[in-house]
Amino acid sequence: MVVQTPPRQYSTEEYLAHEEAAEYRSEYSDGEIIPMTGGSLNHNQIIINLVLALSPSLKQQNYNVYANDLRLWIPRYQAYTYPDVLIIKDEAVFQEKRKDTVLNPCIIFEVLSKSTRACHQLSQIIEATR
Repeated sequence: MVVQTPPRQYSTEEYLAHEEAAEYRSEYSDGEIIPMTGGSLNHNQIIINLVLALSPSLKQQNYNVYANDLRLWIPRYQAYTYPDVLIIKDEAVFQEKRKDTVLNPCIIFEVLSKSTRACHQLSQIIEATR
């Protein structure tokens, strides 16, 4: 008989400490740390095209467009994630005592491949809010 051990559960503090020391980024979903995979050339080009298309018109309306490296905390789902593109109106609101984790995007874009769509935790959160 094979006994399957459940994945270790991490606190948000443990996750943030892990992220600060890690050589690669991970996401966090309700106690689980999920290593992120690298993006493809096509994935990167889609993100660039999206940012270039959105930026000029949104700047005039006091919205800012951010790509890739800005972490988002979603308290409702106990999730830290790195969306591909975020739009924030006015100033970014950061998580308490942090300058690398935002709380107030009004739009999130995530570029998903067919193979990763089903398992990507942000897509699961988005699907749950529909």
